[in-house]
Amino acid sequence: MKFLASSASGLEPDSTISDSARKSDAEWFIGRHPTIRRLMQHATRAAEVECTVLLSGETGSGKEVWARFLHRGGPRAQRAFVPVNCAALTATLAESQLFGHERGAFTGALGSALGVFRSADGGIAFLDEIGEMPLELQPKLLRVLQQREVTPVGASHPLSIDVQVVAATNRDLEAEVAAGRFREDLFYRLNMVELRVPALRERIEDIPELIEFFAASFATKYGRPAWRPDGEALRDFCEYDWPGNIRQLSQVIEQSYVLEAPPNLPRTAATRGPTTLPCFNLARLRNEALRQALATTRGHKGRAAKLLGVHPNTLTRLLAQYDLTDSDPWSHDHAATA
Repeated sequence: MKFLASSASGLEPDSTISDSARKSDAEWFIGRHPTIRRLMQHATRAAEVECTVLLSGETGSGKEVWARFLHRGGPRAQRAFVPVNCAALTATLAESQLFGHERGAFTGALGSALGVFRSADGGIAFLDEIGEMPLELQPKLLRVLQQREVTPVGASHPLSIDVQVVAATNRDLEAEVAAGRFREDLFYRLNMVELRVPALRERIEDIPELIEFFAASFATKYGRPAWRPDGEALRDFCEYDWPGNIRQLSQVIEQSYVLEAPPNLPRTAATRGPTTLPCFNLARLRNEALRQALATTRGHKGRAAKLLGVHPNTLTRLLAQYDLTDSDPWSHDHAATA
């Protein structure tokens, strides 16, 4: 039976916790979205019966966190969790990377290798970005799912494996099947249980709690006071579209701790309207960019250089070139240079 769980994604509070330190369901996820419990129920059941699971959702929405929850919530928690990004598989070595190889199987194979599936034997193999898997490799993955065996490159016979497969994608695999880019039989094998992780904009009521979590985490990491948004900032965060989802929210808040400046929401095409420039004079545009970067960082040249994407030495040269000296107002706020 196939379940489609449309629910809130979660956030793993501490990825360094050992498998033996198992947490309760409620501790693994942040948010008050009304359907998050349903997704957790489906994930818990899938972990218990050790079936194949397909996690779908946009980039940055938390699919790997749910995959790790499946691992920790089932009988394989004490065994390996082996992730692989299918988009990073090299065409010539993909079969070896997944299924392993024998010594001398090809030029440069000076020893044998287990590959992803044999390394995950007894545990979980997490196939991230499964929609990017080369078409010629898909029949071999289908055999792994059907027969529970792999044939290493250079081997004369298959080897049995005991692996739970969890796959994730940000693509519409049904559309990929229709376009001939993904095998239909493999899609149905992977899609025994589908858990859909929604975008952050679909669960805006969870944003305040996520902000609080990230602010506290990065305050500890960087040894700074926790940032607490005022009403206007919180409204802006909740109204923002978050195309990069939870990952983007995390990065925006962490960047503020790195730069020691208030979090700055990226401006999307939807929020900024048609692209216009105050002028077309490159010297004036550079001058204004320098001034804004220094104003944002209260004169901290090292952090201003990071904002501008240049080396601090380059910033020093540009400041001299545009005659932006210590007489400028920000220089009295912060005189640090690195």
